[in-house]
Amino acid sequence: MYKSLKTIRFMLCNQRGESLAENESAITKTVALLKEGRIIAIKGVGGYHLACDAYQESAILQLRFRKKRPQRPLAVMAKSLEVARELCHISNHEEEMLTSPERPIVILQRKSTCLLPNHLSPGLTTLGIMLPYTPLHDILFMEGRLDCIVMTSANPSGFPIQYEDDSLERLNGICDYFLIHDQEISYPLNDSVVQCDGENMLFVRRARGFVSDSIKTRANVEQIIALGGNQKNTFAVGTQNQIILSPHIGDLDNEEMIRAFEEQLAHYKNLHGIKRKYVAVDKHPLYASASIAKKLDSEIIPVQHHHAHHVSCMEDNGLKDPCFGIILDGTGYGEDGHIWGFEFLYGDANSFERLAHLQYTPLPGGERAVEEPWRNAVGMLFYYWPKEGKELATKLFPEKLNEINIIEQMIKNQINTSMAGTCGRLFDAVSAILGICSMSTYEGEAAIKLSDYTNRADIEWTDEIYPFYLKANHYNELQLDLSPMIHQIIQDRLNGKPTLKIIQTFHRTIVSCSVHVVQNVVKGRPNLNKTVVLSGGSFQNLYLLRGIRQRLQNEGFHVYTHRRVPCHDGGLSLGQMSIASHMVAKTTSENERL
Repeated sequence: MYKSLKTIRFMLCNQRGESLAENESAITKTVALLKEGRIIAIKGVGGYHLACDAYQESAILQLRFRKKRPQRPLAVMAKSLEVARELCHISNHEEEMLTSPERPIVILQRKSTCLLPNHLSPGLTTLGIMLPYTPLHDILFMEGRLDCIVMTSANPSGFPIQYEDDSLERLNGICDYFLIHDQEISYPLNDSVVQCDGENMLFVRRARGFVSDSIKTRANVEQIIALGGNQKNTFAVGTQNQIILSPHIGDLDNEEMIRAFEEQLAHYKNLHGIKRKYVAVDKHPLYASASIAKKLDSEIIPVQHHHAHHVSCMEDNGLKDPCFGIILDGTGYGEDGHIWGFEFLYGDANSFERLAHLQYTPLPGGERAVEEPWRNAVGMLFYYWPKEGKELATKLFPEKLNEINIIEQMIKNQINTSMAGTCGRLFDAVSAILGICSMSTYEGEAAIKLSDYTNRADIEWTDEIYPFYLKANHYNELQLDLSPMIHQIIQDRLNGKPTLKIIQTFHRTIVSCSVHVVQNVVKGRPNLNKTVVLSGGSFQNLYLLRGIRQRLQNEGFHVYTHRRVPCHDGGLSLGQMSIASHMVAKTTSENERL
């Protein structure tokens, strides 16, 4: 936070770096430019924001074009709580989050009377709203000419947030002007994002306002670093019995993001005096963290992705004894080399057992099938129904006939086609089948837009579910076969059944089959603890979270969800740290006995 505005020098500059106004005049001119529809890069406390008038559709579209962010929601800063109430439904707990000292972005349900352009969150009924959290923000709104400002991180999509003044030329093609101040930003820090589950706050992005909170653990995590995952990355450093998580960094998909990760890691090691000896890393051989770990000159401890999710939720809730874990996410490298993500585990930080999972289906083109969910759907159709699949694919995606023929050959000859059984890819496929999203422009877009339908007031919930099978495979694991559900969804779509009805039945089916699997396991193994943790990015879907939790609780299970870290890969490093600590302790004990 700023010391005092009187001691800070503000300057409005053009793209050539020439000063146009200073101090109060610079702020007044910035407000005028925002009202004219201009895009301004405004220096904050953790980096630069790209700002524009949230009521001007043309400015929003221009910002999306320049930032290369066509669909991902943009956050809005509202002048006051009263203004926010005009835009969105706000519960008492959501009000507490909005007005808390941390001032996160809160995902809220948009009112039907909201006048903000739909382009702020295309295809969604929610808006990310935050209130002013610095004196500069207050002054920008003081003149009364602005009620809402788009405030999004100043960077091209997929690149680090801009926070250094000596490289502002990177933003020249995105913003029209810069409002800067003379206070140094030590390291970048994004805005935190949260959503409300009743009286519980759930992290979507853990950053500004929360990163100083360490997590106490029973384990000795001294000299351990956990590198997290590739998407929504955070890392963790250990000191005695304290786990310190980094702020949200982002997706490690390019050299710039990897460099930003390494700079933050170096900063945290110096800040907390960490002398690393062990590095916990995801088992995926192609994750950037795998190559980063090799450069750290430490003993590498590989950790399975979904085991880390499981233990992350255990650690988040202070659980020690073995328990069930329902892990629903998009992608994770499995022990068998396939892509896991619809997992039923049992275990603790020492070890885990895979009890059940979703049946694998082809992912033709690998990452391209993730970016283009219709390909994923077609892969499922060819796998489940080799004869009928092509006809169904052609009916659903008639404009893709040439590509469908190619995909058929890719699957038949196993060319660039991995096998996957994940909740994220299942949601993607259903989203594409229903015509909601067949091409994703940001991670999880198809699933997010599909699940948003459960927020809509005109939906009527029933007890109807789609059929599914549960069978044992040759590893004695239960295998969930949802092909009957997929087939019925396709028939409902082709027969013109309302999309809302299909989506409600689909969601109820996922809840029901998840609970059914756990019940089935317990029936055969009644000695297992009836405690369940829910983790993985798919649990950002509040209907799944609430539905599975309530149904299990009704069956006598103790159910735990994330509280202090995100359920998605932003919480992986917490689980990796705990698992690595137990592995180190076990190895040390064995060596001492020898």
